[in-house]
Amino acid sequence: MTHPHYIEEANEFCRNAGMDPHELSKPKNFLDDAGFQARSCSYKEILSVVRFFSEKLLDSLAGTPILVVVSDANGYLLSVEGDETIKSTITELGITPGSLFKIEDTGTNVVSLSLQQPHPISIIGDQHYHTFLHGIACYGSAFRYIDEQQLLGSLSIMMPIDFQNPLFLSMLAQVVDTIERELQLRKQNRKLLILNQIMLSRTRNGIVVTDEEGITLEFNEFAEQLSGNTREDVIGRNIQDSPLTGGYFTEVLRNGTLFENEELKFLDGTGNPVVCLFDAQPIYEGGTMIGAFGQFRDITDRYLLQEQYNYLAFHDDLTGLPNRRFLNKQIEDVIPKLADGRIRNAALLFLDLDRFKVINDNFGHSYGDQLLQQVSRRLLPYVRKSDVLARMGGDEFILLLTDFNSSDDVMAVAREMCGILEEPIVVNGRELITTASIGVALYPDYPITKEQFLLNADNAMYEAKSLGKNRFVVHTPELLETMKAESSLTFDLRKALENEEFILHYQPQVHNWTGELVGFEALVRWKHPSLGLLPPDRFIDLAEESGLITLLGEWVLEEACKQNRQWQDEGRTPVKLSVNLSAQQFLTRNIVGLVRSVLSRTGLAPRYLVIEITEYMAMDYNYAVDVLRDLKALGVGISIDDFGTGYSSLNHLKNLPIDYIKIDKSFVDELTEDNNDAIIVNAIISMAHSLKKEVIAEGVETAEQLDSLKLQHCDISQGFLFGKPLPAARIESSYYLPNT
Repeated sequence: MTHPHYIEEANEFCRNAGMDPHELSKPKNFLDDAGFQARSCSYKEILSVVRFFSEKLLDSLAGTPILVVVSDANGYLLSVEGDETIKSTITELGITPGSLFKIEDTGTNVVSLSLQQPHPISIIGDQHYHTFLHGIACYGSAFRYIDEQQLLGSLSIMMPIDFQNPLFLSMLAQVVDTIERELQLRKQNRKLLILNQIMLSRTRNGIVVTDEEGITLEFNEFAEQLSGNTREDVIGRNIQDSPLTGGYFTEVLRNGTLFENEELKFLDGTGNPVVCLFDAQPIYEGGTMIGAFGQFRDITDRYLLQEQYNYLAFHDDLTGLPNRRFLNKQIEDVIPKLADGRIRNAALLFLDLDRFKVINDNFGHSYGDQLLQQVSRRLLPYVRKSDVLARMGGDEFILLLTDFNSSDDVMAVAREMCGILEEPIVVNGRELITTASIGVALYPDYPITKEQFLLNADNAMYEAKSLGKNRFVVHTPELLETMKAESSLTFDLRKALENEEFILHYQPQVHNWTGELVGFEALVRWKHPSLGLLPPDRFIDLAEESGLITLLGEWVLEEACKQNRQWQDEGRTPVKLSVNLSAQQFLTRNIVGLVRSVLSRTGLAPRYLVIEITEYMAMDYNYAVDVLRDLKALGVGISIDDFGTGYSSLNHLKNLPIDYIKIDKSFVDELTEDNNDAIIVNAIISMAHSLKKEVIAEGVETAEQLDSLKLQHCDISQGFLFGKPLPAARIESSYYLPNT
């Protein structure tokens, strides 16, 4: 009988790990008393809900010898309830509250697998890897906060196999569904309570609440600040007597009228003008009006600065910045002023965040929204009162500058904005890195339209992206032709995979001490039908922007593995082959499955494949550790590419399961000329060796560079000194002859 795939995979893992199925396998990790108490305390509310419903489950199955087990999201047991005979048996096996269930320790088990699966599971009898569990039937399901799919833990039931029944799986699913709905309800109630407290005590809006007669029951601190009246003076008085809002509240209480965005102007207690938007509505309970609610929103500053505009229509809700409509109006106002000399000059900085789509797709829109908010806060200090910083939508921002001294001032702002966004941004404890590509357009000496002004900045921004991102480019007339060519290339790229226009070139990697060939790096090239052979810097960015990079990366991985296996079948000495992953590939949740599948299809042994990632891809440290460990479990090698140019934390690096560190070519280029680069290279090599990693130097082109690297004990070199990247046939004839 074929078992579910997740059971087969777990049992296969046990076999590969060399576990003896006839030997007792106990948990190896336990929380100490303090740790268990802390974990139980953090799960207090969750456990109370789970126990309530699990006790009902036990009651409904009274007379059946079952055990109900609750774990946290990591697999630590928090509660074991039920049949005392079964409890005493598993206690002898070390299965007690505080023990950690991992497949690596305990083999195929219901706790670990239920945490991994999106649906309830069962493991019955000989589906277990260990024979001592063949007499047990287990059913398990993970439970989550259903609004954000946050994994909280698992609920499992265990019983002698004679009592197994498929209905237990349905029963467990119903119990877990009830638990999740109750947890969600409690979470929402907490949010409502917090929101109510915030609304009244911390909101920047003035709040007034009355009873059905109009007697004021609540008057918050901000209402005091706005009106100049104290809470003690207002509470207990009839709001209908107010000369400012009494008429509105009378309409609400008598006729149930709703008011929204009523503009009120008055003087506060110190005589300063105040402009508010006022809302009022009745409060009902069971169909009966029990009072009225009023809210004041202070728009004084906005009103005085932009009286001619409707503020709500001209600002971005997320960042609070002016929006596209506002900016368009500003540019339309600026152009005539330029023509008649009222202002001297104008410039646009079109800013687009690099890699924002990767962050948004893989961490969720809430992370993306918080990132955009922090970006806007970082940019605002560089905006003068006469300038306008607007969010155009998505991850695009535009800065309109006027009346600056010279174009050098504009370049300085662009340079500063690039620099300020190079620093990681922390969102919910994660370090996110997003640089910026900026297009700069200076308004010319002759009249152009608003549309052309914006297009010039837009084209310059795309040119900055094509040149490698994290920079600014100033628009020139020649850019228009360049952008037309790039647009055509993007169109051709969509057909390139279908038409089999990509090929792989291979560059040798040589051991510095023995001179032996130890591997190749696979590098993709595009055989464009009219432009000839294109290097990756001509099309990789386009592939990322168009979303084709994942398909291209999958093709490269499969083609490289297929070629390496073919070379081995031809009798050539087996060597490792390195394949680069794109950020989108690495952050895709199925990357481990893809590598496993490709190795299976091509028949290549995992030890002859090396996966290369950049430092940037490890920005989400916890995710990177998990994925790299899973890849290492397959048997493949891991290399950190372009080391020294990214944002690696050495503390993180020492824990990443990697085999190789590749020194970036930029350091090797100046190795014999620049003492600082030599010091950096020596530090990288020393650090890598102390962490038991091998070091590969990229871009080695001269014998002097090689000698310097040998002196610093670098292990492996790659570069033109040993050979350029070549297609497979040229590699075979020049470097990689069959064994004789």
